[in-house]
Amino acid sequence: MDKLNYKMGHFVALFVLLLSAVACHSASQNATAVSCTISKYNLDHINQAQSECSEITIDSLIVPYGVTLDLTKLKTGAKLIFRGTTVWQYEEWEGPLLKIKGTNVEVTGSDDHVLDGRGALWWDGKGGNGGKVKPHFMKATVTNSVIHKLNIKNTPVQAFSVNGCIDSVVQYITIDNKDGDTKGGHNTDAFNVNSCNNITIKHCTVYNQDDCMAMNSGYNTYFLDNYCSGGHGISIGSVGNGATVQGVLVDGCQIVDSDNGIRIKTKYGETGSVSDVTYQNIVLKNIHRYGITMQGDYGSSGGVPTGGVPISHLTLKNVTGTVDKGGANIYILVENASDWHFSDINVTGGQKKMSCKGIPAGTGVSC
Repeated sequence: MDKLNYKMGHFVALFVLLLSAVACHSASQNATAVSCTISKYNLDHINQAQSECSEITIDSLIVPYGVTLDLTKLKTGAKLIFRGTTVWQYEEWEGPLLKIKGTNVEVTGSDDHVLDGRGALWWDGKGGNGGKVKPHFMKATVTNSVIHKLNIKNTPVQAFSVNGCIDSVVQYITIDNKDGDTKGGHNTDAFNVNSCNNITIKHCTVYNQDDCMAMNSGYNTYFLDNYCSGGHGISIGSVGNGATVQGVLVDGCQIVDSDNGIRIKTKYGETGSVSDVTYQNIVLKNIHRYGITMQGDYGSSGGVPTGGVPISHLTLKNVTGTVDKGGANIYILVENASDWHFSDINVTGGQKKMSCKGIPAGTGVSC
């Protein structure tokens, strides 16, 4: 009997240990898959969610005035989801309204979500050049990450700063600032790219009143299959202050109802470099000022370029479309440019005559 009791006790002990192991394994799995929802602004709760949760949902949040929704402490591998309408209360300040930072993170939105900057509260036709102090909307600094399927509406000024990003993809973003056309939107740049390496921005739709992309520094940037309407075109620059832009591919994009189409601008009297840039398979429609423009006099009213920021190894091919009668198809004013290759350029309609300068010999294009 004692022997039987011993065996039974031994079996029970083993069973308890097994249950404990299963429970611990389950708890461990749950610990790595904790989901949190933030629907009311509380900084402590937001910070706690970032430290503890692998999936965070921001649900119909109202962010207080003068406050950044700071999501820069995301766990490695976390998923961030926006649901419903996220809004920010009004105050004159520089922002940004939203900051995101992380490694191996995924940032996305549910089907019904909107990130609403309520730009009309700030718009006064002056953008960042005076009037009300307007907050930048969003700054993202991510590594090995994906930001996709976000709906951004009515940003006070610049929309999406892609800053210090490495090996990441931004895709299927809609930036809708159409209301700014009649309500005073200005300087509503869609994507400002700075100090990134190997960043892809693709399949995005933009309606705004400034650059669709403005790349000011960085390496290996791919701007692919995007639709840009109402702004200032797809731009490199303005480049100066010793900055380097190297390795840019703009491919398969449409630029519609914009002041400019393809644009490179370097700062007057400053230094830096722009190299290894390709624009290809670009369609322009109803461009108002310049279909293709490269200007080395940015920031000067004298119309004289300086060569401290040389543009080299530039390729334009298969660029087609139309410019308004009052505009110019091509305008180039540069110094120290070299190794340019233009082919299959068919930009027509502009009747404004421009005096160009600095086009490298053998480029295959003239004004």
